Amino acid sequence: MTEIDQAHQTLDVTDRTRVRRYPERGRFDRETIYGILDAMPLCHVGYLIDDRPVVMPTVQWREGDHVYWHGSNGGRGLKAASGTQVCLTVSILDGFVLARSGMHHSANYRSAMVFGEPRRITEPAEKIEKLNNLVDALYPGRSAVLRPITDIEVKQSVVLSLPIEEASAKVRTGLPVDDEEDYELPIWAGVVPVTTQIGAPIPDPRNLDGVEMPGHVGEIRVG
Repeated sequence: MTEIDQAHQTLDVTDRTRVRRYPERGRFDRETIYGILDAMPLCHVGYLIDDRPVVMPTVQWREGDHVYWHGSNGGRGLKAASGTQVCLTVSILDGFVLARSGMHHSANYRSAMVFGEPRRITEPAEKIEKLNNLVDALYPGRSAVLRPITDIEVKQSVVLSLPIEEASAKVRTGLPVDDEEDYELPIWAGVVPVTTQIGAPIPDPRNLDGVEMPGHVGEIRVG
């Protein structure tokens, strides 16, 4: 099955992925979930550390039906993830929704949650491949121009893989929804769009003379 075919699959709804508040905003198709994961590299992963919940930000990337993230060998969260369940969340704010009453103010957003037990990648060659894929996921083609990852860097790094099998998305779009009688009030309502922008590159002053900015810097996309 190709990734295009797989993207049109709908995941089974579980007790953890069921959307209880505004269920009409729930999405369980891989295409929507993949799109959110691909649009925003910043995620938050929830771990249980010493029987207490801890949520940590990190960068994620997707390959096929798995989502990956990495960190230091000494990281508390990555240590805690071994043999336990985690929750990885990506959220994108698309707009502020201003209504005619405070209780009907809202936000337009896209969010995805992935649940499961991650696998720790231990084979050095696979780990190097995934770390290079992280670079290329953010900056297409950049790993080819970098110095190779060293053995020490491989040993210091942890890469986790989480299958996208128990997951859901929640999406809100559109205008405010007010009580019918409130539409007669002389109060402005509407949507203020929010976008994430990529700024102009700032070169490192220690770049060697004659080193030109590579084309892939202009291919960075987010949101």
